[in-house]
Amino acid sequence: MEACVAKTFYDNGIAFRQEVYSSEFPSLTVLGTDEKRFDFCIETQRRKYLIEVNFYSSGGSKLNEVARSYTDLAPKINSVSEFEFVWVTDGIGWQSARNKLEEAYNTIPYVFNLASLPMFIEQIKEES
Repeated sequence: MEACVAKTFYDNGIAFRQEVYSSEFPSLTVLGTDEKRFDFCIETQRRKYLIEVNFYSSGGSKLNEVARSYTDLAPKINSVSEFEFVWVTDGIGWQSARNKLEEAYNTIPYVFNLASLPMFIEQIKEES
């Protein structure tokens, strides 16, 4: 999934970095002493987008835990004006965990799947 998203960014001329640690951003103190590794970071004139990407081919407790984790993480990151948390997720596994995904969607302003990712790309292009 990361390779697919990276290719999509690359094909659309979006500058990005992979495997970016929260410690690179001194103003991101809301995470406390936890060091978080993000799959991607995209920086525009407006803000830095910290992006997590995953794909689930089957259901299970992992999906619920990831959704819960990101639902807690996103408001912390988004409380810092220069940052925005983005979650790109997809896969048939979400059919069995639809309610958790819906909860996350209602809490995290930027949740995309592969079909809706072009909307995010257009926003990035407008901000660059």
